[in-house]
Amino acid sequence: MKTPTQPHQPVINPIGPVINPFWRLLRHRWSDIHPHNALTQEAIQRLGERVTASEHLHTGQIRIVTEGGLPWSYLWRNASARERAIMLFSKYRVWDTAHNNGVLIYLLMPEHAIEIVADRGLAQHVSPDEWRAVVAQMSGHFQKRNYEAGLALALDAVTACLAEHFPRRADSPTGNELPDAPVIIA
Repeated sequence: MKTPTQPHQPVINPIGPVINPFWRLLRHRWSDIHPHNALTQEAIQRLGERVTASEHLHTGQIRIVTEGGLPWSYLWRNASARERAIMLFSKYRVWDTAHNNGVLIYLLMPEHAIEIVADRGLAQHVSPDEWRAVVAQMSGHFQKRNYEAGLALALDAVTACLAEHFPRRADSPTGNELPDAPVIIA
């Protein structure tokens, strides 16, 4: 007589919950990719100039933030790159724009994690799938360690979305609400 087959049971690794956070800590503290090595001063300046040029086409505000490793408190509680990006969105006041159309482009280098956080004004026009497509395109550049090209690609995609939904008109205020220079957190 045959016995019914049991559904596949996942193998539980009792050491995994201990080892994985340890490796994540090592990646964040001793990564071979340091933000200042990945993006030279010239690259940072070029990206800042691209943000400035972009903001002449629309009323949105764009911030680029790259980070060399999560703070201890984030690692301790196993926080995601998305959680950190949302906190930085708040810290750098990207949410505090006149038309609620700020966008944060965040790169967490040790995890090659990319997050695009759009304020509610733009989020109602752009689906999460569209942002995922941009992130997928950026990933190819980052795998080749071409960080400037990947960030420029994201900036171009965000610019296109903002120019479509929040174009700058002749009567639009011209003031810059947020600094244009990328933020590098070592």
